[in-house]
Amino acid sequence: MEIEIIEKDEYNLKFLLKGVSPAFANALRRVILAEVPTMAIKEVIFLENNTALYDEILAHRLGLIPLKTDIDRFNLPSECECGGTGCSLCEITLTLEKEATEDHEILYSGDLQSLDPGTEPVHKDIPIVTMLRGQRVLIEANASLGQGKDHAKWQPVSTVAYKYVPHVEFDQEKCTYCHECADKCPRNIIKIENDEKIYVTDNLECILCQLCVEVCEDDAVEVKTTGDEFLFKVESTGALPAEKIVTKAIEILERKSEEFLSEIALIA
Repeated sequence: MEIEIIEKDEYNLKFLLKGVSPAFANALRRVILAEVPTMAIKEVIFLENNTALYDEILAHRLGLIPLKTDIDRFNLPSECECGGTGCSLCEITLTLEKEATEDHEILYSGDLQSLDPGTEPVHKDIPIVTMLRGQRVLIEANASLGQGKDHAKWQPVSTVAYKYVPHVEFDQEKCTYCHECADKCPRNIIKIENDEKIYVTDNLECILCQLCVEVCEDDAVEVKTTGDEFLFKVESTGALPAEKIVTKAIEILERKSEEFLSEIALIA
């Protein structure tokens, strides 16, 4: 297996994964979506709420606010010594108290106050509800680690996708340089130089639509894949850095594989 980083920042990661089967690539994608834990609000206690939105709607909106934290400091409730009843190792508390002093005052995610200094909303400007003068919200919220397989609010990514790495090849002898394939390419990556040379500027930008193959009457274009090379794109919600998400997913895959091998050994 070989990994090559194409692009990387805090929220996005694009990399090539080579020498693996489609089953492994899909397993990695599914683990990222369903099993990499993140922190999210799971319970909201309303002490006061006279805004236009019901308690249930506000609670749902609060749950979907991504929270940034160091997940290595916390346990999943199901794995915590407290049995998931709630302790400092598996749960944190956030409070929100605000009264509108003018009409059309917006309550934002930044108004949430965390009792844990290392945990806070990823973005401070997520609108929660518009309040009128005199309306008031007073709540206490409990957040814990969770996994996307239990609820989408615990998914660490807004997008994770992969595709086969395309290889676009041209037969220079057959090509008549009619420009049909270049004109039809939706990504504008086919270039022709002086009607003497045709090439692709970036194979990774190809979306495997096969339009260039369909319009070529001379069979001079071929789009193929090797079957063991994949281009991954990971877009984090900000709760975890994109690189941390992939690293954690690989650790989970490794652990699950070891557990599987152990079970097989017991049967044998």
